[in-house]
Amino acid sequence: METSLPVQTISCTQCGGELHPDQGQIFLTCPYCSSAVYLDKSRVVFHWYLAPTLDEPKARAALARWMAGNQTVKDLDKKARLISITFEYFPVWYFKRRTPQGKEEIILELASATSVSEIRHVRLPAGDLRKYDEGLDSQAHMPTVPLQAAVGWLAQRQISTKEIAEQALVHIPLFTCKYSFQNTGYTALIEAATGQVFANIFPAKAEAPYMMVGGLAAVVFLCLATFPVIGALMGDGEGAMAGFLACSGAGIVAAPLLFALAAWVAAKV
Repeated sequence: METSLPVQTISCTQCGGELHPDQGQIFLTCPYCSSAVYLDKSRVVFHWYLAPTLDEPKARAALARWMAGNQTVKDLDKKARLISITFEYFPVWYFKRRTPQGKEEIILELASATSVSEIRHVRLPAGDLRKYDEGLDSQAHMPTVPLQAAVGWLAQRQISTKEIAEQALVHIPLFTCKYSFQNTGYTALIEAATGQVFANIFPAKAEAPYMMVGGLAAVVFLCLATFPVIGALMGDGEGAMAGFLACSGAGIVAAPLLFALAAWVAAKV
């Protein structure tokens, strides 16, 4: 992203004071009101960061809990091999939108490229944002997506710029975890303020065994449901009753077997 600024007056978003950035400077603090601001070409927006609450051991624990969860393959937390874990502040564009119905919502767009685009769904409460500190520069990932590009993405989603009440650059704390499973590499991001884990591609549970068990259960009980109908067609009301009793008895036997099969699949997959 081009960082040089045209020679013109640039005003602070908070107090309107005139700013005079050095050539190439994009992060600065207003000398009048001490607001942290970010300069995107000739535009000035607030610059915040989200303070981390997790250190590396806690991040590793959050990753292990996610790996042991219901979305991933069984025993991923035990079988996966962690290759590396690194920390940085990753930039996102923060938009506060007022909908035509009068509601407020927060929309995030990525301010830099990443293979884990799910990070845009991170929860980012405004009350937890803090003024960006230049001491974070060494750990901050530089934004490469201009603000205007992010605004264009909003327009593609039929969100008018008139609905945007606030826009800012926010650096969120992330642990990037690279791990391998069955000789394949994967990446997961851990948001270090809440412990949320994000991953686009990961070793997920296979759906076929669960669909097979569900389909088998549906076929079994559908067949059992025909017993009363067959009994009624073959005789009078007594035939229907006999069919109903046969259906109930067979269902009592089949249900535990199907539950046992489902439990076995859940334990193995």
